[in-house]
Amino acid sequence: MKLINALLVASVLSATPVLAQDDEVLKPVVDEAAKINESAAKSQEKINGITDQIDSKLQQFKTLMKEIEGLEVYNTQLRKQINSQNQEMDDLNAAIDEVSVVERQITPLMMRMIDGLAQFIELDMPFLPEERANRVADLRAMMDRADVATSEKFRRVMEAFQVEMDYGRTMEAYSGLHSINGQERDVEFLRLGRTALIYQTRDASMQGVWNKQTRQWEELDSSYRTQITKGLRMAKKQLAPDLLMLPVAITD
Repeated sequence: MKLINALLVASVLSATPVLAQDDEVLKPVVDEAAKINESAAKSQEKINGITDQIDSKLQQFKTLMKEIEGLEVYNTQLRKQINSQNQEMDDLNAAIDEVSVVERQITPLMMRMIDGLAQFIELDMPFLPEERANRVADLRAMMDRADVATSEKFRRVMEAFQVEMDYGRTMEAYSGLHSINGQERDVEFLRLGRTALIYQTRDASMQGVWNKQTRQWEELDSSYRTQITKGLRMAKKQLAPDLLMLPVAITD
């Protein structure tokens, strides 16, 4: 047994220089492998960084593509609006070209309307004669003015016609002078639309009505006094609306 142990010790002792030599041979290989691993790790870091950049750029690209798609839709809509506006401009230019023609046609029309209004007032019941005559005179004077636009002239003419139309559906009381038996008397007039025009003196002693057929004033007897007074108060808003018994001229 001692002999064997001695041999083992000798064998180990003899192998030690060999292992030392192997370490010296392997150390450069191990160092080089470590360098390669370190370089690979750095390369992997670079690759990861490049991959992150690619992902970021790809996300930016997708975002830009969505914005471009939205801009394309917006531009398409703008082109439609521009085309519509261009059409409106063409229509406006065409309308402007026709303005002078319209003005030349509408001015004679307004003159005829004023003449017709004056004739209508002359043939109508003689209520508010001064006011209505002045309205026609103002319209004639307006037509000669260059500082009033054609549109304003037409509006004023139509307004005068509207006033005359309103007379036909309103009830009115107003004061004025009236010739009775050749004497000027202060009276109150009662107009019931265009159905009746009646006067009554301030003391209610005399009253009369306009006869549409004869186009003359006719005196009324005292039996109508109360009803006329009642109608005057109703027209002045001093009495609630009620039934009136008044003479009405029937025209053929």
